[in-house]
Amino acid sequence: MKTTIFAVCFLCFLCATTAAFGQNTVNSEIQPLRMADHPQHAAQHEMAAEANLFGASPYSYAKGEVPLAELASPIYYTPLGDIAREYKKEHANQPKASKTMEN
Repeated sequence: MKTTIFAVCFLCFLCATTAAFGQNTVNSEIQPLRMADHPQHAAQHEMAAEANLFGASPYSYAKGEVPLAELASPIYYTPLGDIAREYKKEHANQPKASKTMEN
């Protein structure tokens, strides 16, 4: 077991040292970073052509406003706080455990 661990550590050491030597022998001079040039980045130009988001029909039609209460489902008619209070009362009325376990 010790020889296996030693062999793995030795191989990792060899890989790390060869990688370090390989970096230095290829090119030892530092090269500055050169970013690509974008001359039209902030220039003024024409806007794009108008695109239709409605598909085949260019018109849509809607009439009036619908109150939020009419769109809501029945579970939202009672406030969440009232539901929580009801659950708390039901939990208080439930029978408690008759036996308790102590260590």
